Amino acid sequence: MVILTSVLATGALTLTACGSRDDNGGSDGNDGGDSTTLTIGVDAPLSGENSQTGLGIQYGAQIAVDDANEKNLVPGVKFKIKALDDKAQPATGQSNATDLTGDQSVVGAVGPLNSGVAQSMLQVFSAANMVQISPANTNPELTQGKNWQTDKKRPYKTYFRTSTTDELQGSYAADYAFNGLKKKNAFVVDDKQTYGAGLAKIFNEQYKKLGGKVVGTDHVNTGDKDFGSLVTKIKNSKADLLYYGGQYDEAQLITKQLKDAGVKIPLFAGDGTFSTTYIETAGAAAEGDLVTAIGVPADTLPAAKDFIAEYKEKGYKGDYGAYGTYAYDATTAIIKAVKAAMDANDGKLPEMNELRPKVVDEVQKSDFEGLTGKVSFDEYGDTTNKQLTVYQVEKGEWKAVKTGTAELG
Repeated sequence: MVILTSVLATGALTLTACGSRDDNGGSDGNDGGDSTTLTIGVDAPLSGENSQTGLGIQYGAQIAVDDANEKNLVPGVKFKIKALDDKAQPATGQSNATDLTGDQSVVGAVGPLNSGVAQSMLQVFSAANMVQISPANTNPELTQGKNWQTDKKRPYKTYFRTSTTDELQGSYAADYAFNGLKKKNAFVVDDKQTYGAGLAKIFNEQYKKLGGKVVGTDHVNTGDKDFGSLVTKIKNSKADLLYYGGQYDEAQLITKQLKDAGVKIPLFAGDGTFSTTYIETAGAAAEGDLVTAIGVPADTLPAAKDFIAEYKEKGYKGDYGAYGTYAYDATTAIIKAVKAAMDANDGKLPEMNELRPKVVDEVQKSDFEGLTGKVSFDEYGDTTNKQLTVYQVEKGEWKAVKTGTAELG
């Protein structure tokens, strides 16, 4: 797995009163001469399951840092990325969070991809007063608490996300399935994980509210390869739609085995399945399948054109389409917060124990035009950008078929 050569070893840079000095030896980087270097951590699955989307997050953040450095967005400060692989495992994510908060050059973190991994990291970042912005987490509990459906309470003020929640995504999918596709009988499956189970639950509830019938439910395990018994259940249920809550790793096998068994119904999933790998693995079986994804198509956003061109030109691996631009905006929010903290401190970089909490406060105040649209956060740390898009596989490619916002009922 390719790891950026610019990634810093843990503790390699230790900040003094105003940050680490550059290799040429300078005072504090704020006098127009040498520059201070700060690190932005990235946590995502960079190998194994979900790695295509994880790499899109890593390199989206890298491009944001490169652009900020080139434009001298924060005078006297340069930024570097420290990317850690969580392998989509909560325990590894927690260890990575400890690594990042223990590195005194790290001012904030972008990631992770998986909501279940995020749950293991929140307390670590909170204890260190370090900002964490996920470009991909969608489980409502992360920002609104366990009782979010009846009593919303923000658990951690250090956690933010540039992606909208499953409450909206699941509802948007249910509406399109029932009113757009005219599918009246759905079979609902999830992978038992925080993201997948939560998304499937919301789809199930909203679909039935709209008048649809859930003719069966089931669960799978991440890493499963044989879905023969599940296929039989779906076939016997006479469902005209399969809704799946989970990642593309299992979804791509389920849809292939389903179609091979003669069950010609579409699989509809969330943003965890929005990957080119899904189509490449499932092949012709993916034709007609659908997903919901956050925001509007990246290739339709004027501000994202340069990002896409740079991503391709540099030959970065992974899939930028799902979360790359959201990682870019999350990284930029941290960088802009550093600048705001400096501006409020007479143009000087505060010591790290003061800088980290100040960055948290400044991220909360974010209000700028990013690649994905306006970047700002509500009182829970959720993005104020609620747009979603339904994509469908047409002739071997994801094609946007509807963009809008969910109406909760």
